[in-house]
Amino acid sequence: MSKHEERLQKVIAQSGLTSRRKAEQLILDGKVKVNNKTVTEMGVKVTSDDKVEVDGVPLEKEESVYYLLYKPRGVISSVKDDKGRKVVTDFLPEVSERVFPVGRLDYDTSGILLLTNDGEFANQLMHPSKEVNKVYVAKVKGIPHKKELLQLRKGVMSDNEKLKAVYVNMLSSDKEKKTSIIELTLHEGKNRQVRRMLEAIGFPVMKLKREQYSFLTLQGLNAGEYRSLTPKEVNQLRNTSTKL
Repeated sequence: MSKHEERLQKVIAQSGLTSRRKAEQLILDGKVKVNNKTVTEMGVKVTSDDKVEVDGVPLEKEESVYYLLYKPRGVISSVKDDKGRKVVTDFLPEVSERVFPVGRLDYDTSGILLLTNDGEFANQLMHPSKEVNKVYVAKVKGIPHKKELLQLRKGVMSDNEKLKAVYVNMLSSDKEKKTSIIELTLHEGKNRQVRRMLEAIGFPVMKLKREQYSFLTLQGLNAGEYRSLTPKEVNQLRNTSTKL
């Protein structure tokens, strides 16, 4: 049986060393060797038997790891920030693998965020066709009518983009303070989507939290805490995203 071949830049990215785009640049810059020969062109494929070196350092594939973080507000969904702000990986100091967030949550949004070093797993979950349920709870200014909430399911336009919710529900309202708590389920994950949708119908978001990602919840975690996903949860996420 022949060994499984993969593109060199993909293998470098999967090792957790860098992104695929940066891996391509490293190849073009002549910094990558396969079996002691420098490779400078795209399209080269390698197997697990091939010896790959980047900048003279042998490439070792990290063991895949999967974490669930309760992201606090005021944190960037990234592994580094050029302005020196807190990033999500700051909350996983004991994790030695090069993990990155699966998708993102806005700076001012708290809630569930998955982190992994498994690029294939992340891409599988983020692909629009997979329709993974993401449940958000928003506190908004004003008290929308049923008709206005229904509009979110039909779809609203924002910056020439149509944004839709799969499910919308008013959890509570405070007539004195003129505020409401609204639950929205999305399949998409467009930039600032919940905020943009609620603004489009005239109810600006005061506070936003992602409470659920597929079947995963924040149960047992406080803001800033994280836990490993169990092998069963990882398999369930893989199955969820391949079935759809």
